[in-house]
Amino acid sequence: MALTDTAIKNIKPNDKAIKLFDSAGLFLYVTSKGGKLWRLKYRFEGKEKLLSFGAYPTISLKEARKRREEAKELLAQGVDPSEAKKQAKIAIITAQQEAENTFKTVALEWYQKYSVTLEAKHQKKILSRLEKMLFPYLGSIPIHKMETPDLLKPIRIVEEAGKIETAHRLVQLCSQVFRYAVITKKAKHDIAVDLRGALQSKQVTHRACITEPSKLGELLRCIDTYDGTFQVIYALKIAPYVFVRPSELRCAEWSEINFETAEWRIPSKRMKMKQMHIVPLSKQVVSLLRELFTFSGHEKLLFYGLRSTLRPISDMALNNALRSMGFSGEEMCTHGFRGTASTMLNEMGYNFDHIERQLAHCERNAVRKAYNHAEYLPERKKMMQEWADYLDGLKR
Repeated sequence: MALTDTAIKNIKPNDKAIKLFDSAGLFLYVTSKGGKLWRLKYRFEGKEKLLSFGAYPTISLKEARKRREEAKELLAQGVDPSEAKKQAKIAIITAQQEAENTFKTVALEWYQKYSVTLEAKHQKKILSRLEKMLFPYLGSIPIHKMETPDLLKPIRIVEEAGKIETAHRLVQLCSQVFRYAVITKKAKHDIAVDLRGALQSKQVTHRACITEPSKLGELLRCIDTYDGTFQVIYALKIAPYVFVRPSELRCAEWSEINFETAEWRIPSKRMKMKQMHIVPLSKQVVSLLRELFTFSGHEKLLFYGLRSTLRPISDMALNNALRSMGFSGEEMCTHGFRGTASTMLNEMGYNFDHIERQLAHCERNAVRKAYNHAEYLPERKKMMQEWADYLDGLKR
């Protein structure tokens, strides 16, 4: 006899659970505590199975019968209703995850963690690029479903507007977001790397630097015989070996130098990327620093100015020294030692990532603790000593 709402409401719990059948396999499972649960008994591929529909009265008798008919339709199509229910649940969970892990939500999560290392002006610029140039096109796409052509669309719009440099910056920005997504297991790989070569080459104004070995040897010999103040002499002698930014060299403090470990640790406040940077010191640099210590070791700064020991020498002083040696501004500048090292080390076959890390070009994510200031340190120490030996060979 089929069930009725009145009969269901009047059911009293027994000491043991009971089953009250409706029809076509549908029954109400009444627990000893009075719980009323809908079940469907059916057979699939020769095996008896049960399908749960929920509890009464949340699921009414009418609704339970409707779900029974839907299950019977699936059976008629050769589909297991239990498996269909499982897949539907997975689909709902997947949809929720995709809604939580769109490009926009992941990018903003990355931004919140990464931006704390940046100056306010740079923070504003990055957020503006995300909101105005990327989110309108990519914001709603689940990040794990994105493909390289998806990224190219908004970046191409910027490129076609003539903003070539900005377009390249957007590629870098997308790459940072995807690297964060990979680390947090929201994406499998950084698809932005596949955009290399897809954009117009940006117009780069390179600082003057020497990359021809014989000319570099000549410069090193000129530095060795330069007659000037000890601050300028030693700054120029050390610069080719360490190839840091001029401001990082000129403002160096003795407290940053560790002779025992042969390392120079530049604090984050003096770095462009606001992250502490380790410079491995070759034997040649350690020797030069020990000599310099006899001149300025009693002061805070390695290369203090003539007017005040609390202020460093100027970049102009170093560039003027290069001019007095006969090297024009189109040939070489103090910043050019970085370009010299970068170009020649790459030509010599050294690992690109090791070189970039030594140049402190990598934008490090504050969240990714494993990606820190010491990355590739053993390899960089080896490279820096071999570079120093190479320079000495050119000088000879």
